[in-house]
Amino acid sequence: MEYVGHDEPWRTWRAALAGERMHHAWLLSGRRGVGKGPFALAAARELVGGPVTGDHPDIIVLTHLPKDEKEAAKRDEGKPFESKRNITIDQVRAMQRRLTTRPTLGERRAVIIDPSDDMEPNASNALLKSLEEPPAGTFFLLIAHRIGRLLPTIRSRCRILRFPLVEASEIDRILQREVPQADQKTRMAAIAAAAGSPGAALDFVKLGLGDLHQLMERLVREGDEDFTIRGRLAEAIGARPDRQQQMAAIELARAVVADAMNATEVPALPALAEAHTELCVLSAQAPTYNFDPGLLVMEIGSLLAALGTRREPAHG
Repeated sequence: MEYVGHDEPWRTWRAALAGERMHHAWLLSGRRGVGKGPFALAAARELVGGPVTGDHPDIIVLTHLPKDEKEAAKRDEGKPFESKRNITIDQVRAMQRRLTTRPTLGERRAVIIDPSDDMEPNASNALLKSLEEPPAGTFFLLIAHRIGRLLPTIRSRCRILRFPLVEASEIDRILQREVPQADQKTRMAAIAAAAGSPGAALDFVKLGLGDLHQLMERLVREGDEDFTIRGRLAEAIGARPDRQQQMAAIELARAVVADAMNATEVPALPALAEAHTELCVLSAQAPTYNFDPGLLVMEIGSLLAALGTRREPAHG
């Protein structure tokens, strides 16, 4: 996939790499799906040298492990698998044990944590010790989708590389190239839900959000006194949406409300802002909470429908 918006991060990274003293910890910040992970791997290879393809012995990557042995078998077979929700303290400690040895091929070693904002609290505290006293030749690249979830003490020890949002027109160009079978309705819904992230937009296209987008816009515009539109929304999402589908529905609802905020008159803004805040809370909770899928769909639909009711003219 093409990565847009990486020019400035690369300039900053390569200028530091060419300098006399490279900072030992970097925090790659930006929305999920803007390409921070591939950037980190490519940057780490530039840092440590050696082979440019395949696994590198001096690049350690900490990410979500499979949830259990069954899911691990799926991973080993190259199949989609369900992962744990957090990066654990055991993973961090195993990484720290490796740091007691010298790098294999050269003088440098890179540690990538993707995403660092999904570390368990104990894992974050353990990592902090390595950031405070980094072994010679060891450099950390922490990927963060939600930088505010990291400990302030971790953030303060890192140099931040910010990855910008991508314009809708650029994302649409990427979608047309990568998924030419997607119609305009689906692309526009995916772009709205992705909020500046090409990778997220590609994921959302696979979920077919076009019908959801139109139904959500109707709820905000018209309300739903007889629950008809909410019923159609539930059907469009499906009876048992997985976590990815639930997150996509929340993000799309946030985008619909944000668009309404930009297009509405001032008197309606407080209600829209309140709904947007509630959807942000749902978005933060959804990755770790076990929501009942049916109730979550109704919660989203009711928030949007209430906006439609409030925005109706007082005298028809």
